[in-house]
Amino acid sequence: MESGPQTEHLGGLPYRLACLVDLRDEAGRVLLLRRVKAPNAGLCSPIGGKVDMASGESPAACARRETLEEAGIDVAPERFHLGGLISEAAFEGRGHWLLFYYRVLGSVRVEAGAMREGLLEWHEPGAIDDLPLPDTDREVIWPMIRRHESRSPGGRPGFFVVHIDCGDGGLRWTVEQELGATPGRGA
Repeated sequence: MESGPQTEHLGGLPYRLACLVDLRDEAGRVLLLRRVKAPNAGLCSPIGGKVDMASGESPAACARRETLEEAGIDVAPERFHLGGLISEAAFEGRGHWLLFYYRVLGSVRVEAGAMREGLLEWHEPGAIDDLPLPDTDREVIWPMIRRHESRSPGGRPGFFVVHIDCGDGGLRWTVEQELGATPGRGA
């Protein structure tokens, strides 16, 4: 994730806006970045980065820019499906995050390998839980993504809104909205 401007939440921790981008190849594998820098150094997460608030960048434009910068591919804007909004309060005790989760519709071709943020790796969806992941991703985000997968091949995934409270050394979450959830999957 690139450093970008942040705003201070009155009387509290800084609030940051960012995007996560879920890219899949023809085999259905998921592209993850094994990060070398904070946050989440040493852990696997989707590519993404902070919204450039100083320029008024939209979350969708951020997702497209980060996909080009980190995966090296320019994806047409209409392929970015907003699949979720994730708010994380008191993440690592240092700030609040509002994450826009985008799923790129259709398959992409990206070369796995080292880049400035870490190591890009392709993973089978069923193997994600065995990877080193941030607790929020393992316990909340990936289960929500699985729960909102499309029920038909080539169809659009559903949509979710979840609030995760990372304060007080615990992890509590509330699903605030769901559309197109698959019963019995994920969360």
